[in-house]
Amino acid sequence: MSGGAIISMKNRFNFGYFITEGFRSIFAHGLMSFAAVCMIVACLLIMGSFSLVAINAERMLSQAEDDNEFLAFIDETYTDAQIRQLQQQVAAVDNVASVNFVTREEAKENYLGDYEDEGLYANIPDEVFRDRLSIHVVDLEQFGQTVAAVEALPGVAGIRAMGELAQGFVTVRNVASAIALALVAILAAVSLFIISNTIRLATFARREEIAIMKMCGATNSFVRWPFAFEGLMLGLAGAVIAFFLQWGIYAAIYRAVVANGAIGMFPLLSFGAIWAPVLGVFLLAGALIGACGSGFAIRRFLQV
Repeated sequence: MSGGAIISMKNRFNFGYFITEGFRSIFAHGLMSFAAVCMIVACLLIMGSFSLVAINAERMLSQAEDDNEFLAFIDETYTDAQIRQLQQQVAAVDNVASVNFVTREEAKENYLGDYEDEGLYANIPDEVFRDRLSIHVVDLEQFGQTVAAVEALPGVAGIRAMGELAQGFVTVRNVASAIALALVAILAAVSLFIISNTIRLATFARREEIAIMKMCGATNSFVRWPFAFEGLMLGLAGAVIAFFLQWGIYAAIYRAVVANGAIGMFPLLSFGAIWAPVLGVFLLAGALIGACGSGFAIRRFLQV
């Protein structure tokens, strides 16, 4: 430890000294620093991959929810004016996002579109189909209440709604979100533990240096700050490396999905649409894991 460092101990906070010492420690203990960065990269890649899977799953489920609809069949005796009035009443129901009027001719055409190779269905008379309202909801969790409210309106002759399917989407979404949050929380805790122990090994080799600083009058905070900055810089370095690796892995998967023509079935977000929040989360997580890991690792060595 240099004489300048001992003199600097008189200062409560010397930013330049802490940064310099942090950089010096990184290169002086290159192997341990490399190990710490590798662990941060691995942990962030695992957490990032799970998070991106969760984000895309939530998006696909949301799109499936948006495509979900129920039909309200209109009383055949209703005139055009009454149908327009009924459409306005349905649109005013809570949780209704949109209402589209579908004539019986359009309904028949849509039905035949699903059986274009079946000539048997071509002779179905228009009278078999009713005029109807196609209704989308805002919140799928209130699907049942919305269906009941629409069914109670005068002029609604019947309802066709797949309530079980709607409830299934809600259940899958909630379970997927809970699992993703739990996995990310567990991985964050494991990452912090691993990084803390990795940095603790590096700190163990410098326990004599810490003891000398303490005997020269350095406070705990003065001793801790260089290690905190060292962990912070290691965390940020690991975050940047992990971000570019995540980008490459995700882009390769995205290209494979597009090349196989499965983008319609699996509508993944392009990385260009989410790179900024991903980078921000990686930098924040890397900084917190590195700094907190260093803080936890050095506590036992301050008891001199």
